Amino acid sequence: MTVTPPPARFARGWTQRVLDALRGAMIGVAETVPGVSGGTVALMTGVYETILSSAGHLITGVRIALSDLVRGRGIGRAREPLGAVRWDVMVPLGIGMVVALVSAARVMEGLVHDHPETMRGLFFGLVLASLLVPYRLAAYSEHSRLPRGRWAAFDFALAVAAAVVAFLVVSLPRGDLAATPWVLVPAGAIAVSALVLPGLSGSFLLLAMGLYEPTLAAVNDRDFAYLGFFAAGCVVGLVSIVKTLQWLLEHHRRLTLVVLTGVMAGSLRALWPWLDDQNQALVPSGSVLVPLAAALIGVAVVVAVVVAEKRLADRAKARQDEELAE
Repeated sequence: MTVTPPPARFARGWTQRVLDALRGAMIGVAETVPGVSGGTVALMTGVYETILSSAGHLITGVRIALSDLVRGRGIGRAREPLGAVRWDVMVPLGIGMVVALVSAARVMEGLVHDHPETMRGLFFGLVLASLLVPYRLAAYSEHSRLPRGRWAAFDFALAVAAAVVAFLVVSLPRGDLAATPWVLVPAGAIAVSALVLPGLSGSFLLLAMGLYEPTLAAVNDRDFAYLGFFAAGCVVGLVSIVKTLQWLLEHHRRLTLVVLTGVMAGSLRALWPWLDDQNQALVPSGSVLVPLAAALIGVAVVVAVVVAEKRLADRAKARQDEELAE
């Protein structure tokens, strides 16, 4: 299967920064919905590797700065990794994500509770269409024997294996853990790891642990004690997994993207519209057309985002070519 290469990224103007804020908002909204991965949305909108790389540089810079400040050496050594962070992308992304996460938590809580099949159908379509993004990125990564734009038989086998593992993980029945500090810290680490890994939903894993509704309630009620312990776990998870993924993408880019494609495919099990209270899949029943229509809307949203991104990249490239010609 041959596909069109993904568009190159160019310097961001104000239009692109607004689009980055919208991307951040989409990631924030996704993180409030069980089964939907913020990492998937980041991949879908073309900013996943930028986020991962910038987060890795930020972690390195903060670690060096804290270490040198304690030793009285200043922050000179930290300037290089901190300067490598794509602040022009990360700041609007972060603003959009935080605003959407806080404002959408209550809305999404109601929608997921009142219209579960429709909402799962919508995000099933989003994730299904988004599979093309890591597939294309993997296909156009370097391979010693294949022409660019194609997958090898080994790639497909690896993706299927990753999909099976993800399928089994998201098929776990729901649990019921008490929201104590000893539970919230590791729960935060697990949830934020899922944010970084496309295909695995932090909200879904919280749901499996019985902490989804308490966490949403803590956000809505501004329960800072609960959120503080949870945030501490998020920091632990980010530091441990971001650097690992950054290294994998730098040294084993193609294989990493192939695995991520499989994980996203397997995670579709969590978004099957017809699930019972214990997360077991059911045969379609009732108003089948509504979830189907929602899934088609999800596919259309992904197509619109990809087309908009390509047009902006093409225009930026055209302007750059004109400037070079002058």
